[in-house]
Amino acid sequence: MAIILGLESSCDDSAAALVTSDRRILAQAVVGQTQAHQPYGGVVPEIAARAHVEILPKLVEQVLGDANISVGDVDAVAATAGPGLIGGVMVALLAGKGLALAARKPLIAVNHLEGHALSPRLVNPDLGFPYLLLLVSGGHCQLLEVRGVGEYRRLATTIDDAAGEAFDKAAKLLGLPYPGGPAIEALARDGDSNAVPLPRPLVGSGEPHFSFAGLKSAVQRAVASGEFRPDDVAASFQQAVVDCLVDRTRVALGRSNAPALVVAGGVAANQAIRAALSALATTEGRRFSIPPAWLCTDNAAMIAWAGAERFAAGLVDSLDAPARARWPLDASAEKVRGAGVKA
Repeated sequence: MAIILGLESSCDDSAAALVTSDRRILAQAVVGQTQAHQPYGGVVPEIAARAHVEILPKLVEQVLGDANISVGDVDAVAATAGPGLIGGVMVALLAGKGLALAARKPLIAVNHLEGHALSPRLVNPDLGFPYLLLLVSGGHCQLLEVRGVGEYRRLATTIDDAAGEAFDKAAKLLGLPYPGGPAIEALARDGDSNAVPLPRPLVGSGEPHFSFAGLKSAVQRAVASGEFRPDDVAASFQQAVVDCLVDRTRVALGRSNAPALVVAGGVAANQAIRAALSALATTEGRRFSIPPAWLCTDNAAMIAWAGAERFAAGLVDSLDAPARARWPLDASAEKVRGAGVKA
């Protein structure tokens, strides 16, 4: 049994965790920065990075204390090395390097997206490779065939906004607080999802790519018109996102023989999205797996678990591993129309 210390700071959550190779979470801690960024309606990179510097060392001490072990007792240190806000990414990675060097332990530079991709296996030991993954978060919206640790084939990506980004922008248009996803979901409970005519970009197209920019613009026009109740706009927007995700995932399932559909990422905490994708998996004859909501949002347990998977496969990194603002899981994937840096 190996014990992995995981560190995460790629956006606005500082996190540390201790996870074992037999799927036990010995300790974990997450500190968010929602209040610091709320006045700006989104994450301010410099504010986030400064907060990580102050918070992360305390969280490392906390989880080691909670587990009653020292850093010398861990078998490896796993730290997010990208993608993300580069100032934040550097905090966890440099802290990980320092701890690994001081304790003479291996360093594992983890791709944050791989943390999400492998997170369902932390809580579901029966989930084997391969599986089709819908990775849906604030910065990413992709469909990937997960063939093994470090082995990914991207089937689709967003050609503009990610789903989580669209949630945040729609919430801002409605005057809702950051983060937008939970705010939209809460308001949508009292709304009529059929009240506002909104588009479903790319639904019905042959390629399983995503697009949410047009939907966001339609929400802007609906709000500006003053014709609709805010809760109806929220409900209609959420349903449009659900319809897009289900349709695009259905197309990807037709191109993959993977026996399971897996959903991960912060947007996967949305209950309407979880229910719709579960129903899709049943209709398509695939098993369905999704982590609990706390594991969908940014956390260090998923980073530690990805580190455990890589450590078991002999995949460790040198202390000169770089921090990366961009780091695709499938570097060989072809660029798609309009994708730009989000390809």
